[in-house]
Amino acid sequence: MAKRYYGAQTEKAIKNFPFDFRHTYKELIYAVVEIKKAAARAHQLAKELDKKRADAIVGACDEVLRGKFDDQFVLPSFQSGMGTSNHMNVNEVVANRASELLELRKSDEATPHRIHPNDDVNMSHSTNDVMPSALKIAAIRLTDKLLASTDILIAAFEKKAKQFSRILKLGRTHMQDAVPMTLGDEFASYAETIRRRQKGIREAREYLLELNLGGSAIGNSINVSPKYKRFLYRELQKVTKLSVRPGKNLMSQTASVTDFLVVSQTLTALCADLSKIAGDFRILSSGPKGGIGELVLPELQAGSSIMPGKVNPVLPEALSQLYYLVSGNNLTIEKACEGAQLELGVMMPVITDRLIESLKLSAEMVEQFAKKCVAGILANKPRIKEHLEKSTAYATLLNPIIGYDEAAACVKEAVATGKTLREVVLAKKLLTPKEFDRVVSAFE
Repeated sequence: MAKRYYGAQTEKAIKNFPFDFRHTYKELIYAVVEIKKAAARAHQLAKELDKKRADAIVGACDEVLRGKFDDQFVLPSFQSGMGTSNHMNVNEVVANRASELLELRKSDEATPHRIHPNDDVNMSHSTNDVMPSALKIAAIRLTDKLLASTDILIAAFEKKAKQFSRILKLGRTHMQDAVPMTLGDEFASYAETIRRRQKGIREAREYLLELNLGGSAIGNSINVSPKYKRFLYRELQKVTKLSVRPGKNLMSQTASVTDFLVVSQTLTALCADLSKIAGDFRILSSGPKGGIGELVLPELQAGSSIMPGKVNPVLPEALSQLYYLVSGNNLTIEKACEGAQLELGVMMPVITDRLIESLKLSAEMVEQFAKKCVAGILANKPRIKEHLEKSTAYATLLNPIIGYDEAAACVKEAVATGKTLREVVLAKKLLTPKEFDRVVSAFE
């Protein structure tokens, strides 16, 4: 790092939080910078910041957003309440770079020589309205990426549903033989499950559009210029390209941060369903000789350093682990939201870190699972047919014809003797071969 653009407050935070922990996610830092850029324009329009200062701040913000100063954001994501240290890190970097730009553009002695991190970059701001608003901006974008990934997954499931629509298979409940179904039906149900979870995520996303920006320390807008507030959201919408708006009650938005919990909960529900589907894949592809073996997953890598030829369901396993991680993060977010006190939801850094991690990893994992696992799944038709024919699944179809008790007796005999249900029914002369086949074909 050739030059340090951060200042005294960041230096103190480095000493206070010398943790071996990941740096704050750039998604959050950039969202804070976008707020600073929009605020500079709003203050300029309100005639509270001269054009030269505003232009310098905007120029510095643009450079940060292009990644020019990524090495200046040095603080761990785990730090004190609300993230004041991260906020001041941004204020100092923007102010010091803007001061350089101001000096470069100086044309006369009337031009100011320095931009102050608090008086200029942080004008009308508080950590308490900037950091939650920045997380909402970052979370909206990550949520949109997640929704795009789930679209890819739904499309992959639907393609397989169509491809497998005529493959009759054994349906199972309680890990026992149940009734016949098609493999296509199974994949179509997966698609609809994810589509339902998408609905919840979209509804939660609406909460993210309402910000407490302009509320200052506790939401009553102390030290916030009314003129600035008139221009703020218009400029912020231009910068972010998002339809963000002020919340109806900024004090409520500042005191309660459970909007983030709502997002986390809907994400956890999605990941719970994804893990269930991943578990299905692991069961149905188990084998290749000693398990069910009805699905053949793409062989992505060797599964063992000692067992030759062994291939593991690595992406379904990773997807289940995603649920464990997201579920744990959700509990952390829940506790941190509950830890709000009086006028402030004070536990923002851990909420920020956990929510961004969950959203980022989920979006990446879902797309990987869709493209590298679901898209390449094959049906082991001989194995599927074998299991169905040897199962007791047809018994339910026989109920209306031979009655429950007789059908149950046939099932017991089939299990005890190893015969197929068809063989038992025909031996008992309960149905003719044509009648039995007609019952089965009616379902097909």
